[in-house]
Amino acid sequence: MSTRSRRICYGEVVPFMVMTFLQCGQVGLSTLFKKASRDGMSYMVFILYSYTIAGLVLLPFSLLFERNKKLPRLNKQIIGRFILLGFLGYVTQMLGFKGIEYSSPTMASSMSNLTPAITFALAVLFRMEKVDIGSLSSRAKILGTLLSITGALVVVLYEGPTVIRTSMNSGLSSPSSYQSLNSEHSNWVIGGLLLIGDYILFSVWYIVQTQAVQEFPELLLVSIYNLIVAVIAAPFTIIAEPHISAWTMSSKMMTIVIAYNGLFGSSFATVLLTWGLHVKGPVYVALFTPFSIVIAAVMSVIFLGDSLYLGTYV
Repeated sequence: MSTRSRRICYGEVVPFMVMTFLQCGQVGLSTLFKKASRDGMSYMVFILYSYTIAGLVLLPFSLLFERNKKLPRLNKQIIGRFILLGFLGYVTQMLGFKGIEYSSPTMASSMSNLTPAITFALAVLFRMEKVDIGSLSSRAKILGTLLSITGALVVVLYEGPTVIRTSMNSGLSSPSSYQSLNSEHSNWVIGGLLLIGDYILFSVWYIVQTQAVQEFPELLLVSIYNLIVAVIAAPFTIIAEPHISAWTMSSKMMTIVIAYNGLFGSSFATVLLTWGLHVKGPVYVALFTPFSIVIAAVMSVIFLGDSLYLGTYV
């Protein structure tokens, strides 16, 4: 393979395949989490366990493979950036997983349409992306940003007729069923609003992480980030979940989803995501988030028994 071919493969083909793979993995995580939350798993305990596992798993690898790399000297700015990354990461996880509890993985994937739009706007603000109004490409990005935001609002506020109804959600005409539907719609809106907050902050995280990876190698950066999130999460989780029952693995699904997120989602998947930010930038990475919509819709129907409505995805 020639040098030019290797450059194209590394710069275009590999990032495309990696980002697509990560979206599939994220949808799988959302589906497993929804299943475990129905079994009574605390989302706060889930976040704490996952990030603790991820940090402890990645730290030895980062020390082994990146010990010879030159690192910048620690200063207040770098420490502040790490704390900001950890805080953003924790809050986005809180909003995201609570939003999935209230709604569904399909809605979470649909709301991901916001990520490219907000990331593009932030990239322009931080001068990572240039906008030329006379350019067709720039006008298309601006139009796409407006459409993405509009689509996200439609997903939250409009739940149309059923496209696919599962036996779990088959309609009943009793008064209690109408109350259940009203409650479900209310949860749908709350979940959507939480997910909007999640994707707004996640776009900010993209920008900050892109800046941080210019100075720190991916493995070390992500391992430190995970441990900081765990440290931030610990006191909040202890206060919010004082009962020991919330901390125990009461079902096999809880163990599976925590292990999955700790060993893959919050660890190596985040390393790959950070590598993508380093190689291609935040806007490129964000463009892949809408790919998860169809995958999430199919998995929600098959594994969770959710119904699909017109307006569930845009």
